Amino acid sequence: MKRGDWLYIWQAPDWPALHYDLVKLASPLADVARAQGLLLGRLADVGMALRDQASLAALTEDVVKTSEIEGERLNVDSVRSSIARRLGVDIGALAPVDRHVEGVVEMVLDATARCDAPVTAERLFGWHAALFPTGYSGMSKIHVAAWRDDAKGAMQVVSGPYGRQRVHFEAPPAGRLEAETASFLGWVNADTADPPILKAGLAHLWFVTLHPFDDGNGRIARAIGDLLLARADGSPQRFYSLSAQIQRERKDYYDILERTQKGTLDVTGWLAWFLSTLQRAIESAQHTLDAVLAKARFWQRLAGTPFNERQLKLLNLLLDGFDGKLTSRKWAAIAKCSADTALRDIKELMALGVLRKSDAGGRSTSYELIDMSTQVRI
Repeated sequence: MKRGDWLYIWQAPDWPALHYDLVKLASPLADVARAQGLLLGRLADVGMALRDQASLAALTEDVVKTSEIEGERLNVDSVRSSIARRLGVDIGALAPVDRHVEGVVEMVLDATARCDAPVTAERLFGWHAALFPTGYSGMSKIHVAAWRDDAKGAMQVVSGPYGRQRVHFEAPPAGRLEAETASFLGWVNADTADPPILKAGLAHLWFVTLHPFDDGNGRIARAIGDLLLARADGSPQRFYSLSAQIQRERKDYYDILERTQKGTLDVTGWLAWFLSTLQRAIESAQHTLDAVLAKARFWQRLAGTPFNERQLKLLNLLLDGFDGKLTSRKWAAIAKCSADTALRDIKELMALGVLRKSDAGGRSTSYELIDMSTQVRI
């Protein structure tokens, strides 16, 4: 259908009859299937414990990055601890977790672990309440666990300084939401002719176009997409993060979303972008698996070596990808010990052949893990 006299796709007479050219999408669908096969093939060759660690890494990245897309930064250690506790994965000492982190984790895990359960309004309200446990988004009080009411005007996605804001998108009026969401949920839960992976991309677009909540629509749209991807994979255990890839390509994501929401009901372009992004997400998971396996080999080689709790904590931080240079001062701050104790810890690890001084110059001496015979990749 060609573009008519409307600005947004939800204003089209045939909305929500989204359609696409399956022939044009056949090749990218095959590429995604190939990437999935390579990843799952590697995972089949490792033990359950390492699969759990790979899943923990993927879910941690998913929770952190789905919030970063919305400009919100969560504490990675808190997220990892929350997920590990719920999955029963041993990661040693657990970091403190606040209720906001718990809420995002609850939503993501419910979406994937219970991917076969129906998606209902009540379930979405539960996710929304988990995202906003105080009833506020920042300093603004919002409707929680309820569709928006547009009491303060139309729901718009805007950017730019106040007074010179640019409107990227305006959502359907609140009065249409009961019928619109019922139609959407009926389609999500029904057996449709859409290839399962494409259904995940369609659901993401459809829900974020409805924009039914005061806030949190992007995160919930991505959770619905993850739920449908879990159904498509035939497994609730996740090993890749689409949200992380979207965060890495955030500008492209918003650009294609705006073009699609202002285009026709032919969403082949959106689905092509979705598939290519999904393929890169799955390929990126190969690197995550590399890190998990390298970490396991590292500890296997050092089995029986005595380390104190501070050394174990910092070594795990290095193996998980320490941000910046590790100095004795940072060691003391992270381990909550004196500078002398930190330096003693470091010297013991250097004597064991685990740490060395970094070649990188700077005002302070920094340290890094030594690559051992089978090459630990950090």
